[in-house]
Amino acid sequence: MIDSIGIIGAGSWGTTLAILLGEKGYRITLWVRREELLQKMKETRENSVYLPGFKIPESVSLTHALNEAVKGQTLIISAVPSHVTRLISQAYAPYLSPQTIVVSATKGIEVETLLCMSEVLAAVLPQAAGIGVLSGPSFAREVCQHLPTAVVAASFHREVAELIQNLFTTPYFRVYTNLDVIGVELAGALKNVIALAAGISDGLGYGTNSRAALITRGLAEITRLGIAMGAQPLTFAGLAGIGDLVLTCTGELSRNRQVGLAIGRGQKLNEIIAQMQMVAEGIKTTQAAVRLAKRHAVEMPITEQVYAMLFEGKNPVDAVAELMGRSLKPEHPVSEERTAN
Repeated sequence: MIDSIGIIGAGSWGTTLAILLGEKGYRITLWVRREELLQKMKETRENSVYLPGFKIPESVSLTHALNEAVKGQTLIISAVPSHVTRLISQAYAPYLSPQTIVVSATKGIEVETLLCMSEVLAAVLPQAAGIGVLSGPSFAREVCQHLPTAVVAASFHREVAELIQNLFTTPYFRVYTNLDVIGVELAGALKNVIALAAGISDGLGYGTNSRAALITRGLAEITRLGIAMGAQPLTFAGLAGIGDLVLTCTGELSRNRQVGLAIGRGQKLNEIIAQMQMVAEGIKTTQAAVRLAKRHAVEMPITEQVYAMLFEGKNPVDAVAELMGRSLKPEHPVSEERTAN
């Protein structure tokens, strides 16, 4: 029975989940990292920095103290950026009770260890009663507007996935379950890399043909890596896969696409990052993805070119030319081999 929930991270998504669950009547404690933002949120009941225009229900308590957000809660939602997930979860680990379920709402891969977020949480919080993941095509602002949205709750344990499903489901927010945790998390993280590529393509003025090709071939290389890592192929044809990929590659609210647009228009990565208030997870995920591809001997040409543009100063026009000039091959090599046999 879930009666009290702590949400760690008051970015746009953490705040959105606090509003959604607060509107359902749950008692929520939302941890806000920045004290100045906390005071402003307490005064206005609004997150004017990350989610302006939406009131935070009175059932949501706001705090800067991790122990207040975690101690005694029956469920914790981790909604901080991937690069600080380990550090912050280590900080609140002493306050987590063995009866608490932890849900990751972050899409990313830890660059140093190449672990997905649920793996990081499981390593740091071994006392947790269960670990789950919430992922899928879900822009925060549209969820707060109560626009119909469908996402996925994943866990290795069906009862945990179903608990998350029931917790978050509303008339406008539909949740499906999936036991393929690695597939759901890889899809959610790696789609941000392809969104960077789609944004670069749009920034270069290449049009919708190019974007469709990037989405499709991007999905192909995400799926290849996922299968090599033990994921189920069908996951990548679902909400966490193609659903989130299409949203992030085409939506105007996509931070990763916006970063790509700026690069395509000639801006340097360090300049773009300096102007951003929110994190574009795809930047760090690109580094992790290239390393994972090498580890598992998987070909990921789009990801490799995104890495070269972000971190090696490669000209986007040259990157596109290299992608288009690669040796010709079947679209589905395995299928053609089976057909021939």
